[in-house]
Amino acid sequence: MAEGRVAVVTGAGRGIGRAIALRLAESGSHVVVNYYVNREAAEKTAAEVRSRGVRAHLVQADMKDPAQVRALFDEVGGIFGGLDILVSNAASGVFRDAGALTAKHWDWMMHTHPRAFLLCAQAAVPLMRGRRGRIVAVSSIGSQRTIPNYAGMGAAKAALESLTRYLAVEYAPLGVAVNAVSGGAVSTTSWTEMPEADAALADIARRTPAGRVATPEDIAAAVLFLCSPDADMIRGQVLVVDGGYSLPL
Repeated sequence: MAEGRVAVVTGAGRGIGRAIALRLAESGSHVVVNYYVNREAAEKTAAEVRSRGVRAHLVQADMKDPAQVRALFDEVGGIFGGLDILVSNAASGVFRDAGALTAKHWDWMMHTHPRAFLLCAQAAVPLMRGRRGRIVAVSSIGSQRTIPNYAGMGAAKAALESLTRYLAVEYAPLGVAVNAVSGGAVSTTSWTEMPEADAALADIARRTPAGRVATPEDIAAAVLFLCSPDADMIRGQVLVVDGGYSLPL
């Protein structure tokens, strides 16, 4: 992938977002590290990005707030003059059965995932003019498979994947490719928020043909591929990175 590209990674302070930011930096991309709450983690990510010999720029923004999303991309345009890559990764949710979700929970997850993806894409595409931009959304296998306590997140991710297809068609004439990467059970600190996480991860690893659960670095490698020229003919697809977990009955 060409060096000197500019990438925005939302929710880049830790976990999957951090891994994506570092992988893009290793490929020669300058990285805008977005975070919402944990500035310390974001600063560590930015320092690691810079250690790869590229620029890093921190922007605090709540992806649920349209004004803050617009301000983020205005800042990117002002500093870098354009944008090549958007990775919509920021995630937050409530782990409850569907019957226990409130309207507030629902709105929170829909605003954090599909709506934030839409708002980011709308703001990013004008900055990609003439640059053959790449947009990648980060989804999860819960969009297609039922997972305990994951109803709201699963529905939000399913909406995000549907939006990926619509944006891919709409933005293709502008030279922008849009895809998504869907992770299986990815071993991150977010799992600590789910009941009996360790036992669940061990069971998933046992049932995964690859013999282990996916890591943030596995997801980052798939994102990097979709942002490369080798993926130019891949549009509106959801690339599943789960070690084959979703294959057996």
